[in-house]
Amino acid sequence: LVRSPSVTQNTTNLFLFPSQKMTNQQGIELYSGKFYAACAAGGALSCGLTHTAITPLDVVKCRMQTGAPYKNTFDGIATIYRQNGMGLDGLFKGAAPTLVGYSIQGLCKFGFYEYFKRTYAVAVGEENAEKYKSLLYIAASASAEFIADIGLCPWEAVKVRVQTQDGWARGLSDGLPKFIAEDGMGGLFRGVVPLWSRQIPYTVMKFLGFERIVEGIYKNALSKPKEEYNKMQQLGVTFAAGYLAGILCATVSHPADVIVSKLNKQPGGSVVSIAKELGFWGCWTGLPVRIAMIGTLTGLQWLIYDAFKASVGLPTSGGSKVVVEIDDLAEQA
Repeated sequence: LVRSPSVTQNTTNLFLFPSQKMTNQQGIELYSGKFYAACAAGGALSCGLTHTAITPLDVVKCRMQTGAPYKNTFDGIATIYRQNGMGLDGLFKGAAPTLVGYSIQGLCKFGFYEYFKRTYAVAVGEENAEKYKSLLYIAASASAEFIADIGLCPWEAVKVRVQTQDGWARGLSDGLPKFIAEDGMGGLFRGVVPLWSRQIPYTVMKFLGFERIVEGIYKNALSKPKEEYNKMQQLGVTFAAGYLAGILCATVSHPADVIVSKLNKQPGGSVVSIAKELGFWGCWTGLPVRIAMIGTLTGLQWLIYDAFKASVGLPTSGGSKVVVEIDDLAEQA
């Protein structure tokens, strides 16, 4: 960031209420259109790439949730590989709608999170933004995810049906028109309410947990303030905090994830009827798999997101010391 006069103030307020325009060497001014575009691009990369990479685990999880008789995750992977191999008919079945859908979701999730965090902070003022920053993180992340899930929903619907109904379609190019022919355009959005119930708690925990865990690591586990660590060290903290936040995410959102999978497999079903059919314990089917998957996924998402931000000269996310000078951040960036 371009050097500015030395001003001592709280870090949360420093970034949400900069005393003057702060621009990095790539010409990206904080809270400008370019800033939000960079955050959105980083989010698209982080979510699209990671979700696509773990498609094999997702295939097994979805099939277990919809009744496939696998003994465990490894048995599911081995069975699918033995029957259909690694390709788009096997362990990477549904990779195309996964890549498209979660890239759109990531773009909206991270881009709008930064936008709403700044917007809500300005609305309540500096003092309240700092005093109630956990509520600020919750409101910003929930608002962002509400929008992101509308973009994700059609692609998630196609993905789940491709993955769970053998022979229904091979992928996105034949699955999307077939889904519309069978269920209509409205059917693509039939799962948006359970998707909100799964993803909004997940995303609130993802952002609130991450922000607070990063703060805790720098405050309690490390010996120096964030600004005294280099970017590679900061990215290590980013991954650790993201992984821990991911464990929390997986747990709070799992019952809704099971219901979404069943709903997209069974045309005409309702959230209430499927929940009754599953029962309490049935809603927790596949949780250990999802914890392993989402913990790694969330850690990698935050790592890719912050690495992209760092590559364009923006600060890494969260966890600065309480009192900081703008000059310190200028030298760091």
